[in-house]
Amino acid sequence: MYDLTLTFDNGPDPDVTPRVLDILGERGIKTTFFVIGEKLADPERRSLAMRAHGEGHWIGNHTFTHSIPLGQQKDSKTAENEIGRTQDAIGALAHPLRWFRPFGGGGNLDARLLKSSVVDHLIRNKHSCVLWNSIPRDWDDPDGWTERALDQCSRQPWTLMVLHDLPTGAMVHLGRFLDRAETAGACFRQDFPPQCVPIRSGEIALPINDYVSSIEESV
Repeated sequence: MYDLTLTFDNGPDPDVTPRVLDILGERGIKTTFFVIGEKLADPERRSLAMRAHGEGHWIGNHTFTHSIPLGQQKDSKTAENEIGRTQDAIGALAHPLRWFRPFGGGGNLDARLLKSSVVDHLIRNKHSCVLWNSIPRDWDDPDGWTERALDQCSRQPWTLMVLHDLPTGAMVHLGRFLDRAETAGACFRQDFPPQCVPIRSGEIALPINDYVSSIEESV
């Protein structure tokens, strides 16, 4: 037996997210969708975020453009442009704990994730920063990710997995993965392992130095 929390990054996508929601709904699984802010300007994508929220999934902030990892941006307005604008776009769909997930350019957990002004923004606006402990690389290996995902689940008591509701073909295998995970003893849950939430409601709960770049010190 093990716990498994699923999250979906980089959507919503009209060609993929509806089927993901159908698959989750058929199995009664609740997850979090970490959305891209600029995508919510499209009414169809916005309606998908609303549907996910209405079906009991949490909506999180995954930056506005998902272009350059925040820890590699020198712009002093990075936090407002990437996090603030996305939170505004999410609006009433936001969870009370204001979930935010940075990105590391391929699942990297290092100083690409954050920088000092971003941390200040998260603290000031009472965000909770959600990382991960499982990256099966579904975007990179659309047909082979499920075996990697199952292996990662088997190696730890509580897995927080990053998947992507994007048109790569990977989510064709989502239902089969979920069924195999359940057969292997997965207990699906929506909350996050505490060790993956270093900032909670604007309070630093775990050491974050490894995730914060010094890029602004050289500006």
